[in-house]
Amino acid sequence: MGRAGRVTGVAALVVLLGAGGYGTADAYDLVPGIVTLAPSPAPPEPFPTAPGAVPAPAPTGVLADLATDAPVPAADRVAGLLAALVADTRLGPSVGAVVVDQLTGDVLAEHDAAGAHTPASTAKLVTAVAALSAIGADETVRTAVVRGGDGEIVLVGGGDMMLAAGAGDLTTVNGRAGLADLATSVAHELALAGTTTVTLGVDDTLFSGPAVSPGWDASDLSNGFTAPISALAVDIAALRDDVDYPPREADPALAAARQFATALAAAGITVSGAPTRTTATAGAVELGAVESAPLGEVVEYFLTSSDNAITEVVARLVALDAGLPASFDGATEAVLAQVRQLGVDTTGARLVDASGLADGSALPATTLLGLLRAITDPGHPELREVAVGMPIGGLRGTLSDRFLASPARGLVRAKTGSLTGVTSLAGTVVSADGRQLLFVVLADQTPAGGQGGPRQAIDAFVGQLAACGCS
Repeated sequence: MGRAGRVTGVAALVVLLGAGGYGTADAYDLVPGIVTLAPSPAPPEPFPTAPGAVPAPAPTGVLADLATDAPVPAADRVAGLLAALVADTRLGPSVGAVVVDQLTGDVLAEHDAAGAHTPASTAKLVTAVAALSAIGADETVRTAVVRGGDGEIVLVGGGDMMLAAGAGDLTTVNGRAGLADLATSVAHELALAGTTTVTLGVDDTLFSGPAVSPGWDASDLSNGFTAPISALAVDIAALRDDVDYPPREADPALAAARQFATALAAAGITVSGAPTRTTATAGAVELGAVESAPLGEVVEYFLTSSDNAITEVVARLVALDAGLPASFDGATEAVLAQVRQLGVDTTGARLVDASGLADGSALPATTLLGLLRAITDPGHPELREVAVGMPIGGLRGTLSDRFLASPARGLVRAKTGSLTGVTSLAGTVVSADGRQLLFVVLADQTPAGGQGGPRQAIDAFVGQLAACGCS
C-alpha cells in the first residue's frame, strides 16, 4: 500500500482508557494455529531484551471500530508540534519524522521523512510484517530427533531458539516446546526397538553464515542483548535464569544437545560420549518431534520484548520461505523484498541485520510509515498480530514504564528503538477527538550524555498528539 493510498475502513487498534479500568478494543482477535512449518523498567542502553518466558497472547477485550467521522487534526497544528520536536536540542540535528491520518493516509506533518536514518529496534517491524505476510501467523517450527547410523540419533534444529530444557508449557511462547517431552517420546521409541544406549549428534545446518553479525559488539552477547543465531537453543541461549539480561551460550546448538542428553538419561536412555555436530540423512526415520509456538505469537513476543535474537531467527525463516540462504544477508534481503511486495516503499532502506542492533542499518520514516499503514489496514488481517503485538504506552512491553502520566497512556501502541546516539518510536496513537494517527520519529544523532532526554522529548510529542483536539 503506497503512502498516498486510501484505507477503506478503520482498524481499531487502541486501548481505551475508562473510569473502570482499561479495555482493549482490537480490530482482530487472536486465534493460535497448529499448522507446521517444518524444513528437514526502562530498557537499558542500547536496547531491551527479555529472554524469560512470556505468556501466550490472548484476546484482551472487545472488538470495536473507531468512529470514521472523528475530526482530523488540523495539519498546521500538527506541523507546529512536530516543528517544536525537531527543534528540541535533546534530539540532536538528525531527525526523520512523519504524522499521518490513519483512515485517509493524508500526511499531517513531516520532516526529512524520505531521508534514511538509523532505526534501532523499530527495524523489527520489517521482519514482523514480512514474516506474517509471507509465512503466516499459524505456522510453527519443529525440533525433531531422527535415526542416524551405527547407534546414533540426531537432534535436528528447525529454527526454535526458545526450547525449554524440561517440559514444554503451552501457556508460554519462550518454552512452548520442551526437550524433556521430546526425550520421553524418543526414549519410548528406542525402548520399543530394544535400544538403551545411543550416541547423540546435533544438526544445526538449517541456518548458514556467521552466527554473530560482524556489526555487533562483543558486549552485546556478554550483556545479554542478543545471542549467536542458531537453528535451536534452550531459553534463547541464556546462561543464567536469575537475571533479566543474562549472558548467552557461545554455541547454543551444542548446549541444547547437552541438555537433551541429560533429558534422555532421565528418560532411561544412556548417551555415550559428548554430543557432536553432524548432518541428518534425508528421509531418516523420525523418533519424535516438538513444535514451537505459532509464528504470530513469536512475532508478538519479539515486538513486545524487543528480543534481538528471536527477530533474527524469524527473519531467517522468511529467507528460507523465499528460497534464500538463512543468513544475515539472506534474511535482510528477504524481509525487505517481502514488504516491498505489500507496496511498502523501501527506497533508501538498508538493513545490516533484522533486529536493528548492528551498525549500518538505515530506514526512512516513510518505510516505517508504510509498514504502519499495512498493519492498520483491515484489508491485511494476516498482519493483525503486528498491530496488536506492539508495546502499549503505560501498560505493556517496552512501553510499560513510559507514558504513565501522559494523555497517551493506553492510547499509544508503538515499537521502541534505542541505541547509543539513537532514539526512535513508530506506531499509532488516538487523538482526543478519537482520530487514529500514525507516527514515526527517528533521531540518530542524539547528544552524548543525554540519558533519557530524547525519549522524554518524543514521548511528550506523542502525548501532545493524544491530547490534541486540533480540528
